[in-house]
Amino acid sequence: MSAQPLQGKTIVITGVTGQVAGPVALALAAENEVYGGARFRDEAARARLEAVGVRCVPIDLVAGDVSGLPADADVVINFAVSKSNDWNTDLAANSGGLASLMEHHRDAGAFLHCSTTGVYKPMGHHVFAEDDQLGDNHGVWPFLRTYSICKIAAEATARWASQRFALPTTIARLAVPYGDGGGWPAIHLEMMRNGSDIPVHIDAPSVYHPIHEDDILALVPGLLAAATSPSITVNWGGHQAVSVEEWCGYLGELTGIEPTFAPTADTIDSVQVDLTRLHQLVGTTTVDWRDGMRRMVEARHPELLGG
Repeated sequence: MSAQPLQGKTIVITGVTGQVAGPVALALAAENEVYGGARFRDEAARARLEAVGVRCVPIDLVAGDVSGLPADADVVINFAVSKSNDWNTDLAANSGGLASLMEHHRDAGAFLHCSTTGVYKPMGHHVFAEDDQLGDNHGVWPFLRTYSICKIAAEATARWASQRFALPTTIARLAVPYGDGGGWPAIHLEMMRNGSDIPVHIDAPSVYHPIHEDDILALVPGLLAAATSPSITVNWGGHQAVSVEEWCGYLGELTGIEPTFAPTADTIDSVQVDLTRLHQLVGTTTVDWRDGMRRMVEARHPELLGG
């Protein structure tokens, strides 16, 4: 595929009511026929998507029911994820449901599966390349105990299906997405407003690669163009490595609310990644993290700026 902007394509986007997929679908619907797959429990979210031309199709990944989606789609972007904390449900949706989705779209020109940098085994301040060791990164959080393992299982499914169906596939391990729609930094901002301590790992600083929603959208065409069979795996993050301590400190400068931190071993460790493959195959991000964080505050709490 060409890495040119997506125009005149039939595009399937799953998990379309989510923080990451929603803005991608809204933007791509301007010049493409976009089908959005989700459970659609939030009618307001569905209405927003349909208002800009996204064709909303209820799907059930636990049951493997994706029959309402067009099998002849040009490209498929899978942002769907089940985080119920029930192992049977989450494995069925994230692995089995993905297998059903890829089988249904076996003739697509490219398939982009969104994974996470949370699949890497915690190793302090190691910088992770795509072939590094995997492990249970999020198991320390009781509310996300299935997340990392199910994401690893989904990657294995995507590799199998890519080869089984000769379906060109990119597995993109997304770092910390954020923007007007929210994200982890937005959660930290709310914690600061509420006077809550922000957990950070005792092996400080807690470093990640936050990526703004504008950069996520900008890199989607290149990630689809890079798809191969067998699949290729790419770290997908912002070009700047930034710590929780640093971005919360900056949010404090913007708002006048001083963050307080609670060092603990019961939170996720740093996940700093090697972005060489992303930059070679797709390109680099352009949104400076400070500009992105300021825009996030402007969109979500403009009354706090200059506080």
